[in-house]
Amino acid sequence: MRRTSKISTGLAAVVVSFTAAVVALGTTPADAAVGGSGPYPADYETSAGLPDHTIYRPQTLPSEPLPVLVWGNGGCAASGTAQVNFLREISSHGFLAIANGAPNGSGSTTSRMLTQSLDWAVAENTRAGSKYYGRLDTSKIAVAGFSCGGLEAYAVSADPRITTTMIFSSGLLNDADDYQLRGLTRPIAYFIGGPSDIAYPNAIDDWGKLPAGLPAFMGNLNVGHGGTYDQPNGGEFGRVAVLYLKWRLKGDVTAGANFVGADCGLCRGPWTVQQKNLTLGGGAPSTTPPPTSTSPTPPPGDGVCSAAYSVQNQWNGGFVAAVTVTAGSTALNGWRVTLGLPAGASISSAWNAVVSGTSGTVTMTNQSYNGRLSAGQSASFGFQGVGSGGGATVTCAAS
Repeated sequence: MRRTSKISTGLAAVVVSFTAAVVALGTTPADAAVGGSGPYPADYETSAGLPDHTIYRPQTLPSEPLPVLVWGNGGCAASGTAQVNFLREISSHGFLAIANGAPNGSGSTTSRMLTQSLDWAVAENTRAGSKYYGRLDTSKIAVAGFSCGGLEAYAVSADPRITTTMIFSSGLLNDADDYQLRGLTRPIAYFIGGPSDIAYPNAIDDWGKLPAGLPAFMGNLNVGHGGTYDQPNGGEFGRVAVLYLKWRLKGDVTAGANFVGADCGLCRGPWTVQQKNLTLGGGAPSTTPPPTSTSPTPPPGDGVCSAAYSVQNQWNGGFVAAVTVTAGSTALNGWRVTLGLPAGASISSAWNAVVSGTSGTVTMTNQSYNGRLSAGQSASFGFQGVGSGGGATVTCAAS
């Protein structure tokens, strides 16, 4: 049972104080580490196509597509630079991070703004002439937020495009909102400021109500509700967030070893760790990447394409997989992927593709916004399944 009156009142006070601080200061933290510590020095910008948001990106886009993080600020404050050190650090490791609110903005935000970020990233990745055209991996998206922003992240975590949810010093305020927990189907991680964090009791309450079988991690660092976001490179929360995103969105099992198993990297202190249903790959915990199969097929018609299949996450009873379609030497006006699922596996939801069938041989065709590919360009889609995702086959054809 959630201690609604006491905890919600306290967190509401924190929300107000964070918002007031952002409005009063109107500046970014003085000790911001320009560029971050990663291999791709990063900064932020805005886009006329996504008003009232702040976009963190590597100053020079790397050759590999960027996974995406959409972020809700502490206090639901409409300042996209409220956690500038933290978000720039994440971006410097090869991620596109989009925060609610304009740089140094004022006012408050809503969860709808996170969905706007998702929509914009998907659209820009397929819009000819965009600097992000074909440069984003929109099959790998995390939604996250701090304090009130964590409540915004919960509200959109059921979006089928989301790969994982990250909750920072937050927890649902009322038992009436527990339906959001019951609707979780993809991995979740909590990063909380320890028992002195005003959100700690609610986060612990949420942890105990997660669906059975859901992969989940909780780390508590005794820093209180304010976290370490304003420290250079986002401090310890920034370091750990990068590791988690590398694991969940880039398949880096070395980074994942910090979260999985009795001897995980964070298990050695100063974090206090809890784990549920976590594996590095498929089945039992391992130190090898998830199984991947690639089946290029020369199709008839207006182009040649190949398809690459990979299991992003596997847990007891379910998995998340991604498929990347790449045009050959000529352009495609549309594509069709034929997926052969192993016995006992079925699809429960999918994103960035139109699905026909749920088990056995399944056909997946492009959406209206990602079918036209220039020579050598790629588009990605993903799906969540029941059973084991290993051993699936894919072939690609023009449509």
